[in-house]
Amino acid sequence: MNGIGRFGLHGASDGDDDDAAYEALAKVELVVTDCDGTLLYTDKALGEPAVDAVRRLKEAGVRFTVASSRPGKGMRHIVEALGVDMPYASYNGGSLVKPGTWEVLSSHKLPRDVVQTSLEALAAAKVDAWVFIDDAWYLTHPEGAYVALETRTVGYEGVCVTRFDDLDLDAVDKIVGSTADTALLARVESSVQKQLEGRGHAARSQTYYLDITSLEANKGTAVRELAQLAGVPLERVAVLGDMGNDVAMFEIAGVSIAMGQASDTVQRHASLVSKSNDEDGFAIGIDALLAARGAAGG
Repeated sequence: MNGIGRFGLHGASDGDDDDAAYEALAKVELVVTDCDGTLLYTDKALGEPAVDAVRRLKEAGVRFTVASSRPGKGMRHIVEALGVDMPYASYNGGSLVKPGTWEVLSSHKLPRDVVQTSLEALAAAKVDAWVFIDDAWYLTHPEGAYVALETRTVGYEGVCVTRFDDLDLDAVDKIVGSTADTALLARVESSVQKQLEGRGHAARSQTYYLDITSLEANKGTAVRELAQLAGVPLERVAVLGDMGNDVAMFEIAGVSIAMGQASDTVQRHASLVSKSNDEDGFAIGIDALLAARGAAGG
């Protein structure tokens, strides 16, 4: 039987063996999801269908957590609203945070030379740079195109500084390049990836945000660590996402679901594709997982 359209999902491309993906979906014991563009609507709201889907997932005995490019503090309201009771990943996996106490269990800081290279590259391209240290974010251009959105997204304001050199650049968790010129940012992403090869990780978390983190700070590493903490083998982990920074976790999880608005490139890395985040693609993905478990007697 062809898996196209089964449980509201479809294969990433014609000719894929979707049956194996649905079989893996039925065996899932842990779900890890991206937040912005996946779990949340584009306006950053957490919809009732997503809340209900997580509730039913947990009732079925499947563990759940989140992984995001956001700072840990900027994820707290999501974690609390969904009753997440196991560690979650912030900064694209750069930090693992314990709910409730908000203790940082592990962190991967950016090497100083990577910080310098990244800030120089963004400045040369005339792309706004933000520097994240622990839960604080610093900026030099408060009138930047996406400062207001980031403030609303994380729930608190950034700290304006005259220059980044006045900060402790040995303690940086993440650097973000932000611009409304998405074509420019795509080119900068490619350039920075080449400059940081073997030293740092650069990938867009949104079409207008380029995230730069340590090599260890990626969602693939995060999912591996979260699965170990949960005592769940990777082949029984499902992940959901929509952007290039989600591909690392697509590549190691037992089954992956891309949102419908994801680029063709991102979708090709996923096992299955749902509808867009604004069409409740996350909830549809969870419904599919639960339906697959039910069909398999799980």
